[in-house]
Amino acid sequence: MEIAPIKTKRDYRRTLKEIEGLMTARRNTPEGDRLDILVTLVEAWEAKHYPLDFPDPVAAIRHHMEQNGLAPKGLTPYLGSRNRVYEVLNRKRPLSLKMIQRLHKGLGIPAESLIKVDEGVSATRT
Repeated sequence: MEIAPIKTKRDYRRTLKEIEGLMTARRNTPEGDRLDILVTLVEAWEAKHYPLDFPDPVAAIRHHMEQNGLAPKGLTPYLGSRNRVYEVLNRKRPLSLKMIQRLHKGLGIPAESLIKVDEGVSATRT
């Protein structure tokens, strides 16, 4: 079984095409083993060249609001006053650690999304 590393986009496309042809391969067969190895190579290539990134905190909050029909005033238990809510949503105020904890525990927004540094706002306040 000859397998080469994926070094270029051409290699990547060729490997994807080969994987497509092996999708019906059974486990513990030479074809199944080849499929496992090629998928591992593609995953490594994609992780390096197409990394997934969390949205910025405000985008994560807005997405949660949209998905759950939550109005800005519904964020006051997590962020504070209505003015503070609008400051956060308009990127005028960064999230504090307490706000992040409340949003994560109360609304289930992933903490990783809330922690991401926003270049538009300076240091986090508590």
